[in-house]
Formats: sequence, C-alpha cells, structure tokens
Amino acid sequence: METPLQVIATEAALRLIQELKAAHGPLMFYQSGGCCEGSAPMCFPLGEFRIGSRDVQLGDIGGAPFYISAPQFEYWKHTQLIIDVVPGFGAAFSLEGPGGLQFLTRSHVFTPEEVAALRFAGRL
Repeated sequence: METPLQVIATEAALRLIQELKAAHGPLMFYQSGGCCEGSAPMCFPLGEFRIGSRDVQLGDIGGAPFYISAPQFEYWKHTQLIIDVVPGFGAAFSLEGPGGLQFLTRSHVFTPEEVAALRFAGRL
C-alpha cells in the first residue's frame, strides 16, 4: 500500500491558496493548538511564523509546507487532515481572514492498513 498523505486540501482551499500566493508570495501553514485562534489552520507568508524544533511537517498543500505542534500531532496522528475553506472570518492572524473566508480542518480517520503504511514509512 502507498503511504497516505497526512494533510491534503480541497479544490476550494487550493484555489484560495493560489490567490493568496499571488498576493503575498510563498506561503506556509500551521495547525493551531487552540490558543488565541481556536484549532484552526493558519496561513502565513513563508517564514513569518517561527517553527519550533518539535513541530512536525505533515506535508505540503498547494506547494506550501504544513506544520503542526508535537502535542497536536499526537492527537491527530491517526487522521488525515483535510484543509477546506468556508465563508466566515477565521483566525485574525491568518492571511485569508480579512477576505471573508476561513480555512477549516476536516479529517478522515486512517484505516488500519493506512496506519500500518504510515508506521512502515516512519511517519507515526
């Protein structure tokens, strides 16, 4: 079995990522742990958010690296994060916030076979 991706994005999210890239240049994402902005994926210009030594890069969406804190990774490691976009005003620090849209995390619980593939690949 092919190793499943730990983070993916919907077509709507990918379109918004491309729009934000055109306006702001290269981007990065960080899955918030629920402090000031709730548990929301936040989008920043690449390098504008300091990644910690224990943060985990789950993958890339729309060419932008996607990170999560180590404690959040422990909660989410058995799920695939699906980044979507919905109307609303999300995280104040996230680039999409002022545009009336917000990134949202949905999830898919990995099957036992997918978990085994992730373990084999050293991702769990």
